[in-house]
Amino acid sequence: TEPMSRQNAPRVAVVGGGVAGLTVAMFTARAGFDTVVVDHGESILRRNAHLENVPGFPAGVNSRLFVDLLERQAERNGCLFEDGTVTELTPGEEGFDVRIDAEDASELSADYVVAASWSDAAYLEELDAIGLLTRGSKTYVDTDDDGRTGLEGLYAAGRIAGAAHQAIVCAGHGAEVALTLVHDSDVPFYHDWVAPEGYFTERGREVPPGCEEIDEAERRRRERESMELMAEAFDEHHPDEPTMHPSVAENRNGS
Repeated sequence: TEPMSRQNAPRVAVVGGGVAGLTVAMFTARAGFDTVVVDHGESILRRNAHLENVPGFPAGVNSRLFVDLLERQAERNGCLFEDGTVTELTPGEEGFDVRIDAEDASELSADYVVAASWSDAAYLEELDAIGLLTRGSKTYVDTDDDGRTGLEGLYAAGRIAGAAHQAIVCAGHGAEVALTLVHDSDVPFYHDWVAPEGYFTERGREVPPGCEEIDEAERRRRERESMELMAEAFDEHHPDEPTMHPSVAENRNGS
């Protein structure tokens, strides 16, 4: 069950649809926030040949399938997706105006913004309240240990915030930053946890915000649904090949 109506929920705009951004979006959506992912292009993880260091996959997993499943999971939990490039971020009295360059230029308003757009930080350059760190050709956002920037309501997650260039690390960092945002807000929240029926209530406790109790029939239904979804996802080879590094692709096309 959702902790609040999404019509009255604060909105989070997540800039970037890679591992960190999609994890942020899943957590904020599940906490009841109206969550929009703005993305263009593709996650750099799609360049990986075979992802072998993510827990839960003993023989590894096709990295393109992994990203597809992250997108599907975010969507199932209520996230919306906007295709385009964020070109400008303007803070106001109540949140942010997010300028999007797409086929039809548009703007959206958000109470919170999470930058997870490796390696695009151009839309942050005019914001004096935040620090940008340049290392070689890469630009990073300066944050505290929990992903907050110097501008209230603006957070950064994943590679753009300096997280290690590993999928599981960026996913974990995205989850941490999402929880920081949730706890900074006025949205009631304890844990994102689905518990068996009676876990809280049979100890005389109310089910905490963000948690849910389900009975045995519902537990089995969800288990069966997850088994069917994963069986379908892994039934055939993924149709896409790894995306080659642009410089290699250029050399190959020029030869």
